[in-house]
Amino acid sequence: MQTQSEQRILSEHDVLDRISRRETFEGCLDGSLHIKIQDYVPFLATAVHAGHNLRSELIKKCALTEEERIYGEDLFTDELISAFPITLSVLDSRYEYDLNRAPEQAVYHEAWGKMVWRRPLTERQKQASLEKHARYYRILKALLGTLNSIYGNSFLLDLHTYNYKRLTTLDSFSETIPVFNIGTWRMNTSRWGSTLAAFESRLCGITLPNLRTTVAQDQVFQGKGYQAAFCRKHARDTLVLPLDVAKVYMDEETGQPYPLVLEALGDQLYHACLDTVGQFAKKQKLNLRKQDLVSSDLEPAVLAVDKQLYRMARNLNTLSYVNPVNLHSEKKRFLANPTGYEPQFRYRQLQIDPYDYREKLYRLPVSDIQDPLLRSLYRDVVDSYGNKVEMLTHLGTEQFLYNSLRYYGQPDEHDIANAHFLLHAPEIDIDPDLLVKLTAREALPLFQAAVAERKLDVSVQISRKIVAKAMVDGEKRQLLINESAQFSRLDIRALIHHEIDVHLYTTFNASQQPLKVLALGLPGNTHTQEGLAIFNEYMSGGLSVGRLQILGLRVLAVNMLMKGYRFSQIYRVLVEEYQLDKDTAFSLVMRVTRGGGFTKDYVYLTGLRDVLKCYSEHDLAPLFVGKTSLKYRETLTELLERKILVQPRHLPDFSAPADHHPVLDYLLTALR
Repeated sequence: MQTQSEQRILSEHDVLDRISRRETFEGCLDGSLHIKIQDYVPFLATAVHAGHNLRSELIKKCALTEEERIYGEDLFTDELISAFPITLSVLDSRYEYDLNRAPEQAVYHEAWGKMVWRRPLTERQKQASLEKHARYYRILKALLGTLNSIYGNSFLLDLHTYNYKRLTTLDSFSETIPVFNIGTWRMNTSRWGSTLAAFESRLCGITLPNLRTTVAQDQVFQGKGYQAAFCRKHARDTLVLPLDVAKVYMDEETGQPYPLVLEALGDQLYHACLDTVGQFAKKQKLNLRKQDLVSSDLEPAVLAVDKQLYRMARNLNTLSYVNPVNLHSEKKRFLANPTGYEPQFRYRQLQIDPYDYREKLYRLPVSDIQDPLLRSLYRDVVDSYGNKVEMLTHLGTEQFLYNSLRYYGQPDEHDIANAHFLLHAPEIDIDPDLLVKLTAREALPLFQAAVAERKLDVSVQISRKIVAKAMVDGEKRQLLINESAQFSRLDIRALIHHEIDVHLYTTFNASQQPLKVLALGLPGNTHTQEGLAIFNEYMSGGLSVGRLQILGLRVLAVNMLMKGYRFSQIYRVLVEEYQLDKDTAFSLVMRVTRGGGFTKDYVYLTGLRDVLKCYSEHDLAPLFVGKTSLKYRETLTELLERKILVQPRHLPDFSAPADHHPVLDYLLTALR
């Protein structure tokens, strides 16, 4: 889909003038060439056979059918290179003029045994086509000259495709035919050999749906095209890599694309080139890091999707719907008859039309985003919200459980083994003063003091509507304290470092980011945010063996739920086998059975395990830019390096962890 900038019509003079002044721009040259320069970096990509246009005066003369033209053109190669910071994509058909042929051969009379024109073209018509051919190479020469004057060297991906079915008698793609064919005929391999080897290695690592990736040199085509020859003569410091890709991403006979393959191919080809250019820059002793090779500007399409998504999703709070509205009355009824009564929870009505919501969600123009990293991220977020709405649609029914499984997952054998392991742990001595219980009213000033000490603009409120002892309402910038809960001083220490130093910190950090999606939450953010929060309890000295055992019991309760246990049955196991008090047991079972079966609570323990592993290998700071997920740690790190995201301002202090009891250290290091 063309954006407004792509619609901008430029003259050759405009283009050459902007290149000479090193201006970034994007636009079209009279509908024949789309050019984009986001940054003046030493690599670019071209798609000289991407186009299908013919001048109106030539359409009448063309002897080829639409299907025959499509078969010979490299459709969608412009999409495959759309993520590159500099692109030249030809919009005219190669049958009007072939840019990969010398001028004297560029206008076809016959192509692959078929007559191209019903009647011979006039000299004027030929010259009009050849002028476009010459104009393209004047622009390319100027662009490469500018890049080489800046960096000394440059890298050009010369992308083509080929019809593979003519090379095999099989109905499907044969592994003897390369998906990627690199042409080296015009390449100075003694100079560029190491970069060529690096590129081939990166291509071998590309994975495509239902296809095995194969790479070859000069097997199908040798790279003898005119663009490579032109650059060899006029831009000797440019490494041109002619790459032919088998049309595995489309039906080569009809032109129908396979969207999943097309997107996977484009994203991974871009990253293969980016990695190769990083090595190329190092080899050529260019003072460039990987983040210098990609744009630090947010494209308008990203901001548009981000704004629309935030407007749609900001008030879709799962817990506000899943927490029962009749919790207190049902708790009273159940505890009066725990063997003969099953709680009948009621819930808030969903305030959106779920079908209309999902339709609008999937109409968000995510495909307009050119940056593959951000496009993939937003697609995942859209899918995640689609699943969340589907789950909430079935609130209070058996279907809710199945959708909860899809959204949160369920404990595996390792999670269950970890839970049992923790439940066999010995208690450790705790200072009795830390165990003295306080009411919510008595605990309130301690939470308020912690907020004031951190200079956060947050109100601390007592609430009757929450299930947990304390929770953050990020939208209202509130820390809510459960009116009916009791708090030991150890609880308060843990909750301060859990709720304030993680959940509130990530809320404030997200508000400072240019992308609001980080305030909404990335897929899997519950697992990561709760893992970070409990990890911070540990680092602050607020984590106890008892707290770990409660996390283990949550895992077992979810597992019992999956086995078909009713509320009363899970409750009885917790009270009789694990000696939980009645209030704690009721609260724990309610958490996992609410809505019809809510599997979320098992991720607290798995999140802790995974954050511990991450902490031993990586910096945790990227995970604090907002409501993030470990799954996207590398993505977040790259976005920070590219300065698309800002460094998190609020971070827990992990530099001086509290002293821990050896038993606690052992338990955490033993989690698998």
